[in-house]
Amino acid sequence: LNDLYPIARLTQKLDVLNMSATMDKECPYTIELIREEDAAEVLQMLKTFFFKDEPLNTFLDLGECKELEKYSVKSLKDNCSYKAVNKNGEIIGVFLNGLMHRSSATDAPAEKAADSCEHPKFKKILSLMDHVEDQFNIFDLYPSENVILDGKIISVDTNYRGLGIAGRLTERAYEYMREQHINVYHVLCSSHYSARVMEKLGFHEVFEMKFADYKPQGEVVFKPAQPHVGVRILVKELEQSKPTSSL
Repeated sequence: LNDLYPIARLTQKLDVLNMSATMDKECPYTIELIREEDAAEVLQMLKTFFFKDEPLNTFLDLGECKELEKYSVKSLKDNCSYKAVNKNGEIIGVFLNGLMHRSSATDAPAEKAADSCEHPKFKKILSLMDHVEDQFNIFDLYPSENVILDGKIISVDTNYRGLGIAGRLTERAYEYMREQHINVYHVLCSSHYSARVMEKLGFHEVFEMKFADYKPQGEVVFKPAQPHVGVRILVKELEQSKPTSSL
């Protein structure tokens, strides 16, 4: 499983505008690398604009969850997450990313993310993600790729909508991919709005599972409010890499 609580979660109805905007003196923000020492400030931003509105969190009434917070910043060590910073030095948007590596036949079976989770509600979310991973392996779709960029959480301060922040954050991630010769960008969305954002950014669907079809104990676990109806995995290929099959 991706090390983190997946992007599932692009909860906000972000306006994706001005994707090709260039940095200039008129732009009210800059795009910068998120470093591990930024974790506390990033978490504060997510607490304000992301965690409480994510559809699965809302359905479960997750509330404050230290395990979610820890998972959310775990991938900062990969040095491929980005923040939008206003002229006062405040974070007004983030796109948290991590690296997914193809497993080899000699690797020990990976621990399920939910196995070590002690928070009963968050454990339900991680169990859902474990199930999705059991059903779909992105590396099967891209046999020539050994490393894939995994978009985990994107969030923008609601006071700064309409400035193309989501697009600019994503464009910076594309630059990282080109620098590192990574061809595939993967995101997992449990929010209808998150999937729309990614589609506007040029991503396309490769996997979908309805919440109504997820019944680990014979009963539906998640019944979030409309229009959130299921989990979708979307991808963006930058270079010649193409999936061996698609939906």
